[in-house]
Amino acid sequence: MIRTLLAAIAMLLAPGAFAADLAVPRIYTKAPPVAVDPGYNWSGFYAGLNVGYGWGRSSTTADFIDSANGARLSTSAGTLDLNGVTGGGQIGYNWQRDMFVVGLEADFQGSGQKGSLEALCAGAPAGLQDGVCTLGHRGDNTFDPALPVTLSLIQKLDWFGTVRGRLGVAVTPRVLFYGTGGLAYGRVSTSGSVSAINVGGTPGADGGTFTPVSASFSNSTTKVGWSAGAGIEGAFADNWSARLEYLYVDLGTVSGSLATPVIALSGAPLVVGYRSHITDNILRFGVNYRFSGT
Repeated sequence: MIRTLLAAIAMLLAPGAFAADLAVPRIYTKAPPVAVDPGYNWSGFYAGLNVGYGWGRSSTTADFIDSANGARLSTSAGTLDLNGVTGGGQIGYNWQRDMFVVGLEADFQGSGQKGSLEALCAGAPAGLQDGVCTLGHRGDNTFDPALPVTLSLIQKLDWFGTVRGRLGVAVTPRVLFYGTGGLAYGRVSTSGSVSAINVGGTPGADGGTFTPVSASFSNSTTKVGWSAGAGIEGAFADNWSARLEYLYVDLGTVSGSLATPVIALSGAPLVVGYRSHITDNILRFGVNYRFSGT
């Protein structure tokens, strides 16, 4: 009896040992989900608008030619600055694999780029009768020296377009750096006027005649060339992106000629011709809409 009572007291005084033998249930909780960036996919068709500014150049050579024998009497070279605003639209398609993007794009632009140039064929030097391109008049005791011929030339890039490939790298899911290059085409309009004074009269008789003459012309030529450039494009919404792009365009050479009423050294009409190499440097901002989700 006493032993049983002592054993019961010992169990009451040591509850920790008793508790150690009881199983304690564990409570499991689900970890919060980890936020994952879904990224951005550039694949798909897109279309957009752009506006920019072009710093064009027309490297021009003007020739004054005697129509009787084809002799080039004078040549004048200069540069027209074809500067102005450009604007238009583009459409294209991109394929993306990993961080690399390949695309094809076509665009068409209106242009306000234009410039002007003046060329001169000199008159008679001091003490001489004939000029470089035109005749003077010799009388009995005096002579009337030849006067200069002036060509005024105006050129304008009316419109242009390109069809280009694009190769880019998505440095982040929504920022694309790319290079581009391909075909370019455009229309260049050229207009001009020639003015001079024909000096004449009866040979050997004093008192020459001075007859103002002029002629004007205009023509348009569509040329095909090439283009190359680079840009950066950033997506600011699921289907919208904005870009800043530089593009170089080379349209090759345009040329023309005009038979004038100016009397050349041979007594035949003077012909004026020009040759212009057209290039352009364009910086433009554009916005695109892509016809698919991210």
